[in-house]
Amino acid sequence: MRTIRLAMAQINPTVGALQRNAEKILRFTERAERQGCDLVVFPELALTGYPPEDLLLKPRFIKDNIDCLLKLSRRIQGITAVIGFVDRQEEIYNAAAVVHRGSVAAVYHKMFLPNYGVFDEERYFQAGRTPLNFTLGDVTVGVGICEDIWYPEGPARVQALAGAEVIVNLNASPYYFGKVRLREEMLVTRAMDNDVIIAYNNAVGGQDELVFDGNGMVVDQEGRVVVRAKAFSEDLVTVDLDLEGVARTRLHDTRRRKEILEAEYGGVREVTLHPVRGKKKRPIARRPSVKTMDRLEEVWSALVLGTRDYVRKNGFKHCVIGLSGGVDSSLVAAVATEALGPKNITGVFMPSVHSSRESREDAEELARSLGIEFLTIPIDSVFDSYLNGLKAVFRDLPSDVTEENIQARIRGNILMAISNKFGHLVLTTGNKSEMSVGYATLYGDMAGGFAVIKDVPKMMVYELSSYVNARAGRPLIPERVLVKPPSAELRPDQTDQDTLPPYEVLDPILKAYVEEDRSLDEIVAMGYPKRLVKRVITMVDRSEYKRRQAPPGIKITPRAFGKDRRMPITNGYESR
Repeated sequence: MRTIRLAMAQINPTVGALQRNAEKILRFTERAERQGCDLVVFPELALTGYPPEDLLLKPRFIKDNIDCLLKLSRRIQGITAVIGFVDRQEEIYNAAAVVHRGSVAAVYHKMFLPNYGVFDEERYFQAGRTPLNFTLGDVTVGVGICEDIWYPEGPARVQALAGAEVIVNLNASPYYFGKVRLREEMLVTRAMDNDVIIAYNNAVGGQDELVFDGNGMVVDQEGRVVVRAKAFSEDLVTVDLDLEGVARTRLHDTRRRKEILEAEYGGVREVTLHPVRGKKKRPIARRPSVKTMDRLEEVWSALVLGTRDYVRKNGFKHCVIGLSGGVDSSLVAAVATEALGPKNITGVFMPSVHSSRESREDAEELARSLGIEFLTIPIDSVFDSYLNGLKAVFRDLPSDVTEENIQARIRGNILMAISNKFGHLVLTTGNKSEMSVGYATLYGDMAGGFAVIKDVPKMMVYELSSYVNARAGRPLIPERVLVKPPSAELRPDQTDQDTLPPYEVLDPILKAYVEEDRSLDEIVAMGYPKRLVKRVITMVDRSEYKRRQAPPGIKITPRAFGKDRRMPITNGYESR
């Protein structure tokens, strides 16, 4: 039988940390070699981390990454490795190096460059023009990078017609809920259409707003998922691929024979490599099956991983959170505790005259359940000093949102003072629904270094909070928090619905407008009152300036604010 033992190294690189990334690549390569693998594949731009953004405009960074690759290559002798890096010729390329017997034997340049959503690859890279196949002994392998595999008529088709039996696809594919299923459906289709095995290896880890979820997989020529990598975790997946199965499938595919006659695949670059002769292979240990996650488990895992990596990769150890006794701050505290451990989290309750006894009790109970440090710092005396200082200016004008915002800004100042004094990172607690309509205070509850649930709609906040309790088997988040009306508690008897539509109405309107770009009339046709929809759209449009000043937060929906959705602040267009 013709087989090849393949390893997919699903690693968590750090953008810009070339030497650390190289050492991680080497460690995983050595593990794969010890397991008798012929070939090990790493994610897209594994050496530089993804996305390197404007680091790519620094010539020294490009040179350092190439030098690092060459040094790394000399240390890889007993296995063939495919490693993502940045190549430079006349221009720079998103590239994959085929490393064999201590040197770079071939380089592939990504042919399809995504330039939508969070991707800006055309800003930096030139597109490649030539597909690459390499032969390792009697097995032909095609190399692709991320976007290349999404196109039915892309390089995978040409490579397969030119003889590739396995396509290794290097990825840095960011997560949003629903994407895992979409990827698998695409890969199944591509493998069956081309009678080829596809090894789809994805990066894992958090990078600013993005989370890479891993979830790599190998799909055989009949569309069966042979093996899955873990979700939201580093992994080394090893698998013996049966190439005779590919040959048998192709013998029965009359369509393929006609396509070969019609195809123009002479442009495929082909490189022949002599296999590294190693020890006799031992059988691969049976790998436990990786269960697929449901929607809430996926989102929870993305929030935890994104928070952990943002904090740790930026050199922080401890986080501070303003606890209000509400659901948003409770969920953020639960995520942070899971990500960093309870000893690294401080919750601060900052009551005013408007804070209820229930909120104090709920905040205390949450901190006790999570095992985190809990501080109480009242703000009444500070608030009174503000009012006294402004009394002459305001001339006894009636109290309004101004005084509400002062309270929020006092709380923001207290959290930032703790941050400055102790070196803690402030995690903000606003959700996507609030950020959409501007129901947040600049330099108040928006003040901080990282916005954990910035892309989580309010109704999903409740779903995730219930998930947290179900997962723990006990109410980590107090049950009362999940049933009481949400309130900022900045004036007597205040609830969010004094200002906003009910969240079960607001969230679908926001999804339609923000994520789907539906017009006013289209949203009204969904069954919502025109006056209400118009009001929501106006709130969204007028709040762009606030969102520009918010800290980065984790993307979990198909379209997040920031890199995904880029609207002008000064904007005279009236949505209709």
